[in-house]
Amino acid sequence: MKRAIAAALSLTLLAGCAGTTGSTDGKLNVVTTTEILADLAQQVGGERVTATSLVPAGGDPHSYEPTPADAKRVAKADVTFTNHLLLEPQSLIKTIDANAAKDAPNVSLAEAAESYGAHVIPLVENIGLDVLWLGLRVRGTGKQRGATRTSSVQLAATKLDGPGQLVAYLTESLGQPDRYFDSTNGLDKSDSTTLPPAAHTHLNWAFTKPGVYHLTLKGSLDNNDGKLQPLGEGTFTFAVGVDPHSVQPAAKGKATVLDDGHTDLTVDLDSGQVYAYSDAKKIGAAQSHVPAGNVVIDVPNKALVATPDDPRFAFLGKPGTQIHQLPQAVLGKHVHGEIDPHLWEDVANAKAYVQLMRDTLISKDPDGKQTYEANTKTYLSKLDELDEYVRTTLATIPPDRRQLITTHDAFGYLASAYEMTVAGFVVPNPAQEPSVEQVRKLSDTIRNLRVPAVFTEPNLAQRASVLIQVARDQGVQVCSLYGDSFDDKARTYADMMRHNADELKRCLGDHR
Repeated sequence: MKRAIAAALSLTLLAGCAGTTGSTDGKLNVVTTTEILADLAQQVGGERVTATSLVPAGGDPHSYEPTPADAKRVAKADVTFTNHLLLEPQSLIKTIDANAAKDAPNVSLAEAAESYGAHVIPLVENIGLDVLWLGLRVRGTGKQRGATRTSSVQLAATKLDGPGQLVAYLTESLGQPDRYFDSTNGLDKSDSTTLPPAAHTHLNWAFTKPGVYHLTLKGSLDNNDGKLQPLGEGTFTFAVGVDPHSVQPAAKGKATVLDDGHTDLTVDLDSGQVYAYSDAKKIGAAQSHVPAGNVVIDVPNKALVATPDDPRFAFLGKPGTQIHQLPQAVLGKHVHGEIDPHLWEDVANAKAYVQLMRDTLISKDPDGKQTYEANTKTYLSKLDELDEYVRTTLATIPPDRRQLITTHDAFGYLASAYEMTVAGFVVPNPAQEPSVEQVRKLSDTIRNLRVPAVFTEPNLAQRASVLIQVARDQGVQVCSLYGDSFDDKARTYADMMRHNADELKRCLGDHR
C-alpha cells in the first residue's frame, strides 16, 4: 500500500481498555502471534499459564491482518510474545503494541534472543537480473529520535529533473499497480511511501524518455505522535539509455556507477542521511553505502520494455510505447528486513526463545519462579534430544542430495545448522506470486542439481501450485515441510521438527 499502514489504527482505540489483565481461571494469560511461539510458552508455563496464538491454525504470519477481537485479546493479556524481525506484518505489530497493558511484558523474541545464545543470519536475496535491482530501504534504529517498531519512515519524491517522466510503482500479486512516485501529473504530497524501521521493498522504475534524470528524495520519521520529524534528503542521478560513465552525478564530483546487483535508495534513521545502499560489483560483495550525490544509476537500453495493453497501466503511456524500466524482480508487496526471521528452524535458537520466555514469565509472576525454572530445565533437555535427532537424521542424507527447494525462503536456519543447502524457493515471502523469471530459474535449478524432491508447506497449499507443477514437469517428488505454522498432524514444535527431519531423510535420502 502506498500510505502508512492504516488497517491497525482503528484497532488502537481499544488501547484504553487495557487495564487490569488476567484470565478468568487464575492462570497467566499469554498471547503470542504464532502457534509455534504459543507452544513454546506453554511448555515453559505449564499449568500456570494459558498460551494462545493470534494467527489461527494453518494461518500465514507474514500476511495475517488483525481484527478488533485480536485487539481485545491483546488488551487482556498478561504477557505478549512476538517474533518480529518483520516476520509479522506491521499492522499486527501495531495492534499489539497499541493495546498491550502497560504492565504486561511485550517481548520481541527474535530481537532479544541473541543475549540468550540465539544465532541470526542475514536474509539473502540472490535473484539475478541483467540490470540493476533497485528498491527502497530504511536503516538504523532511530532510538535517539524516539523510534520504535511501530514507527513509520516516509520517503517522499520532492523534485525531478529530466527529459521525460518517472513513475516508481509496485506491481501487486494480482497485477494491480500501486504508484509510489509519479511525476506525470507533477510531484506533490501524494508522491511518497512509508516503511517500518529496518525494512526494505522492491519497485519498478519506469522512465518515459531516454536521458539524464535527477530525483530528490526526502525522509521523515513518524512516531505516531502526529508530527513528522524531518530526516535528510538526497538527489540521485539516473542515466537512462545513455552511457552512465559520461554522466555527471548531482554532486558534480566523482561518480559511482551502479549497474548490477541489488541497490536500495535508503534513509538512515541514525545519521539522518539519504544514500544508496548497494552490493553492485563495482563496490564489492558486501552492501555498502554511497552518498546520493555521487550515485549514477544505469538504466540501459536492454531495460526497454513495451507499455502493457492494460488500462491499469495507462499512466505509463499508450499501449506498446517503449519505455525504460528497472523491474522490481519479485511480484507482489515484499517488505522485509535484513535478518532472516525464521530462527526456530534451528533448535538451538528455540532453546534461546524458551529461556527468554522463562525469565519474562518470572518477571510477571515471581511466585511461579520455581515452576517456570523446572519446566524450562525439563524442556531444554527435550530440545537437546530433538536437536540431536534432527542432526543425526539429516546426517544420513548423502551430501550431494542435501538440497532444499521450498515454497518460500523459510529454511535458511535449518540449512545453516544442519549442513543443508537452500538451492531454491518459489518466492522469498509467501504473500506474493512468483514471476516468470523465478519459475524459469526454479526449473533450471531442479534440472541442473537433479534433486529427488521439492518441499511445500501445509499452510501454503494455495501458493504451492507453481512448485508442484515445476516438480511434475521435472519428474521429481513433492514432499512437505513445516515452516511458519502447525496443522492437524503436527501440533507442537517438537512434532514439527521431527517431521521435518524424517521427511527430509525420506525424500532426499539415497534409496537407490
